[in-house]
Amino acid sequence: MAEREIFSPSVLVRRVRELLEGNFPLLWVEGEISNFSRPASGHFYFVLKDAQAHIRCAMFRSRSAYLRFKPADGMRVLARARVGIYEARGEFQLIVEHLEESGEGALLRAFEELKARLAAEGLFAAGLKRAIPRLPRRIGVITSPSGAAIRDVVSVIARRFPLALVEVLPVPVQGRDAARQIVTMLTAAGAARRHDVLLLTRGGGSLEDLWSFNDEALARAIRASAVPVVSAIGHEIDFTIADFAADLRAPTPSAAAEVLVPDAAEFRRLLQHLRHRLLQALRRRLQAASQRCDHAHARLRAQHPRQRLRTGRQRLDQIRARLQRQHPRRNVVRLHNALGVLGRGLRAGAAIVLRTRKLKVDELARALNAVSPLATLNRGYAILIARDDGRVVRSAMQAADIGRFVARLGDGEIPLRRDEE
Repeated sequence: MAEREIFSPSVLVRRVRELLEGNFPLLWVEGEISNFSRPASGHFYFVLKDAQAHIRCAMFRSRSAYLRFKPADGMRVLARARVGIYEARGEFQLIVEHLEESGEGALLRAFEELKARLAAEGLFAAGLKRAIPRLPRRIGVITSPSGAAIRDVVSVIARRFPLALVEVLPVPVQGRDAARQIVTMLTAAGAARRHDVLLLTRGGGSLEDLWSFNDEALARAIRASAVPVVSAIGHEIDFTIADFAADLRAPTPSAAAEVLVPDAAEFRRLLQHLRHRLLQALRRRLQAASQRCDHAHARLRAQHPRQRLRTGRQRLDQIRARLQRQHPRRNVVRLHNALGVLGRGLRAGAAIVLRTRKLKVDELARALNAVSPLATLNRGYAILIARDDGRVVRSAMQAADIGRFVARLGDGEIPLRRDEE
């Protein structure tokens, strides 16, 4: 009968530990944290589990001090660990050397770190945001040409303001190479300055689906673009690094289209209102100008020499009548002298007006005479006129079929006749 090999618990546990450690080097294990605890020693103790099993884990202080996040129950993580045995209780466990967030947790942490770093750099500052044009004539849409986002954008713009031209700048919106291609397209569109505004958009998705828009190079390309950039990525609750860097963020592609162009009906009402105000302003200005012309015409009529003479005569008659009523005999000589002075004044005024008008008439006559053809005739020239119909003959060819002429000189006319050879 073979001799039995009997193990004590400590020896058996030690042998199992050696067996496990010899066959399982450092490995990666993914699972959800539960029963997390951190005693005063600084070590981490927790359980990694999935739907079918759970494993006890320990992470000692020398390793846990380097973690860049705080583990918590329910968090999904990746653990780099060694398989081991806790000899005091004979329990299977993992000795964790490194721990990192898994799936969206890791992506979210990377997102927050990049966001904080770029914000501290000032890349998202409100002072850097550029104004979006109110009436863009050409809109460049950087998106997938086959996605739902471009259909929504085109539909809304066609309904609200069909005068705007939409150009699709096709790029992949997710995948390993998507971020690089989006940066390339955005940079080229900004350098060309063909568009009044650029719209960076895609439909909704998970954080991983939207990850191409959380690229640092894309954020810097948005800020370096010579053309304003509007972002509309995912749904209203989705935020990306591109949203923070853009000049304007819209919650959805449809909302971005409504922000980019005005409502044609509202714009038409605005134009009608402005037209009404303009017509009212012109009408008021014309009325004011007409009133000024009427006042000026009335003042000119009041200052006309004839009106002034008429007013003077009326005053003279009133003075004569008042003097006759008050002093019919004593002031006859004085009245006669006053009337004589006033009459001479009126005649002198009328003479001045007539001389002024005569000077103007003479000046106009001299100007008219300077350009008159009769002045040219007085210098020895003549005008040749066909006698039958009174036409002025201006060339020898025109005179070939005319038999009788009249030569008009400065002091008269001379009848002429063509001699037949």
